[in-house]
Amino acid sequence: MEIKLDLLQTVGLAVCVFLLGRWIKSKVKFFQKYFIPAPVIGGLIASVVIFAALKQGWFTLKMTNTLQDFFMNLFFTGTGFTCSIAVIKKSGRTGACLAVGAVLLLVVQNLVGIGLATVFGLNKLLGVAMGSISMSGGVGSGASFGPTLEAAGALDGTTVGVAAATFGLLLGSLAGGPVAKRLIQKHNLKSTGVEMAAEEKKVWPLVEKHFFNSVLLMLLAAFIGSYISKLLRMTGLNFPYYVGCLFGGMLIRNIADACGKELRMFELDVISNTSLNLFLSMALMSLNIARLVSLALPMIVILISQAAVMMLWAYFVTFNTTGRDYDAAVMAAGHCGVGLGQTPNAVANMAAVIDVNGPAPTAWFVLPVITVIFINIMNPIIITTFINILK
Repeated sequence: MEIKLDLLQTVGLAVCVFLLGRWIKSKVKFFQKYFIPAPVIGGLIASVVIFAALKQGWFTLKMTNTLQDFFMNLFFTGTGFTCSIAVIKKSGRTGACLAVGAVLLLVVQNLVGIGLATVFGLNKLLGVAMGSISMSGGVGSGASFGPTLEAAGALDGTTVGVAAATFGLLLGSLAGGPVAKRLIQKHNLKSTGVEMAAEEKKVWPLVEKHFFNSVLLMLLAAFIGSYISKLLRMTGLNFPYYVGCLFGGMLIRNIADACGKELRMFELDVISNTSLNLFLSMALMSLNIARLVSLALPMIVILISQAAVMMLWAYFVTFNTTGRDYDAAVMAAGHCGVGLGQTPNAVANMAAVIDVNGPAPTAWFVLPVITVIFINIMNPIIITTFINILK
């Protein structure tokens, strides 16, 4: 029996999948501790159920995924709005060194993934899926670049990328603490920072006119991004459509900064996060779970190797280039979080070190901002370059 879902029914199922994941996450401390996103939890469960139903011959599910790309493009547009040149300038030399190190790591992660994929006889593009796509990029990047990998010949690129990124969330939370502890003990580092007062968050009252204007601004940036995407394709590299959307958001943000216009970032973040959750819920419902079984051993070896490389990079590169002091040790812990997982992992890693050893105000400000900005900008470009070379 074939069950066909139209556009609204597909979105409705995605909503149910997200709500299931959110409910399970609220009940399971493990998912909360390691920042596993609700759509990942619900989506993986749904994909297993759908796969089991297919294998048992109960039913096949055909979905209308027209809005999946739409939500994905809006998410990347919103990500572009976080890329502010004015904020980058505030980070100074430490931020510059951290940015260079974070970007170089993206290349290293792909080389490690490709090298080990070759050893196991896998498609080299799957090595990229287990490289910076999933490690520094996270689940959203894994689900976004998956179709591009598959179009280039890497079967199940989406499944591998999402699975690797999910495992990376766990590794990112486990790797940072030991690195910082070893650095602090070896170099006898002490906190010299003053405890920062809790930042007073601006409260944005929900006003229909203002929120509608933020929606229009997001759509306008995506519109501009669609033409930037066309320009990027003229370079001869096959840039995914949403990379242009990212640059569209970045362009609008920096024009606003230059004009002294304060954007309602809270509202833009709400639109972006909503789009991400719906996109992930829709993308993860149709993962090919069966392929993960055959790839289990190679994936485990590659991902553990990626974690080891990340820890060594944080220990030797991040620490030594950002000051060799206590703040640098805290940034090393944070870099493990964002280099294997996502920003919440980085913040949690730094918070754990700070709770025991004292405040690190420079690390607390610089690392989340700089890594998010430069990984978001450079990772799609680096990934696309590798895909075009290998396909």
